[in-house]
Amino acid sequence: MKIAVYGATGMIGSPIAAEAAKRGHEVTSVSRSGSLVQGTTSSATAEFGDMHAYRALARANDVVVFSVPPPRTGDSHQGFLDAHEEISETLVPARVFVVGGAGATEADGVRLSEIPGFPKENLAEARTMGKVLDFYTSASGLDWTMLAPAPVITLGEPTGSIALGNDSPAGQKVTTGDFAVAVLDELEVPEHPHRRFTVASA
Repeated sequence: MKIAVYGATGMIGSPIAAEAAKRGHEVTSVSRSGSLVQGTTSSATAEFGDMHAYRALARANDVVVFSVPPPRTGDSHQGFLDAHEEISETLVPARVFVVGGAGATEADGVRLSEIPGFPKENLAEARTMGKVLDFYTSASGLDWTMLAPAPVITLGEPTGSIALGNDSPAGQKVTTGDFAVAVLDELEVPEHPHRRFTVASA
């Protein structure tokens, strides 16, 4: 399988790219710097939201993974939202896989970001990722999946045991290694087309 990973140099994107390469897939690491991630087949330089570059990558690959968070510098999230909205409305031959946010998952049908006591410092990002999910759930004809982590995600190798959920957290913690395993398991054997699911370290 040919897989392009946006954010392949990041905390979550890097383990995804590494796991895909370890399983023998052809992996293109996509970043603003164009850095070649160890183990990947090739690299591409692209800004998130550059639709010309995205369409080209979507033609050349079976899957495009987006592991790109919204700005965490206090800058506006509007450009990030506009990019995801356009991606969700653009039909491409590749499958689209989006790394979601834990704050947009649910407890008893209510998003965690809207429950009293949710950390204020994480609120803007959580609400942004909720809007991103809404774009994809409203999409028509696009082959997409979103995976959201447990509320706490930490750097770490695969533990060998993961738990999956639907719209609610599957547990309290997940390592980046376990998250990457869940991504590749889904890409190799799709079980959650056109929906969001969740993962935790079991």
